[in-house]
Amino acid sequence: MIAALGETTAGPSLPRLRDIMLESEEGRKILKERPRINSTTIDMNELAHYPEGSFGRAYVTWLERCGVTPDTREPVHYISDPELAYVMQRYRECHDFYHCICNLPVNVESELALKFFEFANLGLPVAAISAAFGPLRLSGPKRARLFSEYVPWAFKCGGTARSLITIYWEERWGQNVEDMKREFGIWDPPEARWSKPLSEAKAAAEKRQQMGQVRSNP
Repeated sequence: MIAALGETTAGPSLPRLRDIMLESEEGRKILKERPRINSTTIDMNELAHYPEGSFGRAYVTWLERCGVTPDTREPVHYISDPELAYVMQRYRECHDFYHCICNLPVNVESELALKFFEFANLGLPVAAISAAFGPLRLSGPKRARLFSEYVPWAFKCGGTARSLITIYWEERWGQNVEDMKREFGIWDPPEARWSKPLSEAKAAAEKRQQMGQVRSNP
């Protein structure tokens, strides 16, 4: 339902995002090649071999820490223009990259913080709708912290950062995450609540690395 809402309320925001992509060399390459993000197009064991501090290693560690996969994004159904449909699909499939680069886990308050960030950065109406009604699901203290700490970060950081739809994330696996943040104009939000310690996620990523070594050296 949320996916359908995102498509039916997109209006002129998708052509605007496409035009922003066309103004960027990296964005034009994305539109030309139309890469997809799922567990068949991305080798998680390979990402685990990237050095500590790289985006590839940070992403696979984020997936392990949050207990999610890149296979949960609904295909676009209600946008007839193929190019605009891909822009919407790209937005959906890159959502976890935004979580990772902003150092936010998967929970209600963090999702809402990211929705405010996405609205400031990308201008999609569905992000604004989620940001407007989502806080009703939070307790009073969590709602207060959302608006006093996360929302100011989201609007300032999201509004001044490079448009994240123009980034070819899959070609930046080996790049240092902190260097990427400086390049994009992103800084970390207030410290978030994680359900799994970072040490456990790193251990799981290292296990992936060992599994990959076993497969490559039978």
